[in-house]
Amino acid sequence: MSPVTRVLPRPFSIPVSVDYTVSMRDLARGLRAFWNDSAGRTVLGVAVTMVGHGTVFYGFVEDVSWIDSLYFCVITLTTVGYGDISPATTAGKVFTIIYAVMGIGVFVALVSTTAHHIIEAKQQPSEA
Repeated sequence: MSPVTRVLPRPFSIPVSVDYTVSMRDLARGLRAFWNDSAGRTVLGVAVTMVGHGTVFYGFVEDVSWIDSLYFCVITLTTVGYGDISPATTAGKVFTIIYAVMGIGVFVALVSTTAHHIIEAKQQPSEA
């Protein structure tokens, strides 16, 4: 695959070449490296545990369905925040404050660790 080339307008006519593509092989190698890294598995475990605990908490305290609880946890941690579901109880609001501050950091660590392994896999020569 050829890299994407973008030419800046005059007087900045220096060609800039950046390859934004990731092959499926690079993606698979990166995800495998992520899984083989104990730090990657730890961050994934913490993220799954946080989503699980948040789902259970909102299911019981906010009295919403399990799918709505899971949905709210994922939307909160990914910082999408559609606003269609929000905590109604004081306990739910306090928990959400703590959950969002801690959880967003965990989610960023998960995404950056995964991206790091995928980028490293892309930079390594392919095993033919």
